Amino acid sequence: MDVKIIPFDEQYSKDFYTLNIEWLKTFFYVEPFDEEVLGNPQTYIIDKGGHIFFVINKDKAIGTLALMPTDEPDIFELTKMAVSPAFRGQKIGQMLMIHTIEFAKSNRFKGLLLYSNTKLENAIYIYRKYGFVEHPLEPESPYKRSDIKMILKLG
Repeated sequence: MDVKIIPFDEQYSKDFYTLNIEWLKTFFYVEPFDEEVLGNPQTYIIDKGGHIFFVINKDKAIGTLALMPTDEPDIFELTKMAVSPAFRGQKIGQMLMIHTIEFAKSNRFKGLLLYSNTKLENAIYIYRKYGFVEHPLEPESPYKRSDIKMILKLG
């Protein structure tokens, strides 16, 4: 498979929305805030100092991932990771993870954090494989569907 990972490009904004909405509907449900963020990635992620990556195959976005700044300096939240159903099981998620960790290291981020759900066994396996460690979930977790918080320390 001939794929490449690119930074945010406005032409793929609709794919960012479509890939993530499909993933949410498959595994959970769509919260109103999801609709808002996914429909306006430039405003909610890029303009706030975040990053979005796309996995491109034959000029089509087949995967995506976002990094959003947190209140902690140089700590970014890994979020909005989704892969097209037709490409799941082909290590696209792992490619995105490797790319994102290398990007974070090269930009001297101190760490990455994520919120997930333990029913996503494959995702949790990948996070642990790449060094993420479980941390206590805040009582006021930002996501209703999350039951696990994980952090990867980089610096």
